[in-house]
Amino acid sequence: MSLLLTGRIQSTLRHFLHNEAAGGIILMMVAALAIATANSPLAETYFQILHVYIGPLSLQHWINDALMAIFFLLVGLEIKREMLDGQLSTWSRRILPGAAAAGGMIVPALIYVYFNWDDPSTLRGWAIPTATDIAFALGVISLFGRRVPTSLKIFLAALAIIDDLGAVIVIALFYTAGLNLLALAAAALVVGLLVWLNRTGVKSLGPYLALGAVLWVLVFASGVHATLAGVILALTIPLKLTPGTPEAHHSESPLHRLEHALHKPVAFAIVPIFGFANAGVSFTGVTTAVFAEPLTMGVATGLVLGKLIGVLGTVAVLVKLDIADLPAQASWGQMTGVALLCGIGFTMSLFIGLLAFNDPTVQDHLKIGILMGSFTAGTLGALFLGVFGRRNKTPV
Repeated sequence: MSLLLTGRIQSTLRHFLHNEAAGGIILMMVAALAIATANSPLAETYFQILHVYIGPLSLQHWINDALMAIFFLLVGLEIKREMLDGQLSTWSRRILPGAAAAGGMIVPALIYVYFNWDDPSTLRGWAIPTATDIAFALGVISLFGRRVPTSLKIFLAALAIIDDLGAVIVIALFYTAGLNLLALAAAALVVGLLVWLNRTGVKSLGPYLALGAVLWVLVFASGVHATLAGVILALTIPLKLTPGTPEAHHSESPLHRLEHALHKPVAFAIVPIFGFANAGVSFTGVTTAVFAEPLTMGVATGLVLGKLIGVLGTVAVLVKLDIADLPAQASWGQMTGVALLCGIGFTMSLFIGLLAFNDPTVQDHLKIGILMGSFTAGTLGALFLGVFGRRNKTPV
């Protein structure tokens, strides 16, 4: 294990990305198992179980909206730490993933619009290829361990969370049937209380987590995607970095304690469950003509070429203009691989697609496009990282 990052404690996400390739392997296995199950004699049982209601929500909604809020909480904690004392602590490091995420949303949307411009009925799905699946993208990159520099993994994590936040905004603005303004106002009040706890120096995690649960309920009721509550909560968890404080004491902060508590449950339970529940797509009745349809081509091409051009092109422009720096110890070949991994859409793309279209046939076609694009982008991204990663064997 590389422990050369002296002077400060390695963050949980860095440790996870360096050493938990097993988590990525498990994720890939359960995704493949889900697809196989959805196209087997067990398919009917598989889909029926996902739609069984437990209280007010189906099992699939509990997984996507509740469990994934915990995953977003963990990633949000890491992003906050990196912005205060890590890879995102300088302006050049902050602007790079943010601008890349924006480019990685705009270009795929334009490509989709190009393919579907003449069909108003499918044009509504323009946002489908704009999303990046955090779990799958990080799962793939984790398989390469130390052959990919930590800075590039942190860049992907930051870009992916910003991308998903952008997707949530898009959903709220363009795919939300109606917003509950009262619930939104109540959620804002809870956020204010969380900020007050932070400002008054409350170190116990109990009050934050209790208010976080209330925040999740209110965000869910508001019509905005509930996973946003996890990120908001993470930003209010204290990370005390006072001058003169011994670095070893920083591990006792609420942020560090919560990161370490969530690490294994997220890596080995929440993310695999999420992958199994969402990767299952049935190919029943699908013909080869589907692959050439504007909807399918728009989604697949947007995910592969759109993300590649949008992310890599934005990074290249910013670096060329000296506005930002390439992540430390990363090569352009590795950056190309990461840009391709951003084309793994899966969950959020599926979520947007199901909001955009009600017709089951159209839904099946967009799922094919998402699978095509995500598989191609993931395979090419892994190929680039495998080839260019061999040049970076120095522990980081």
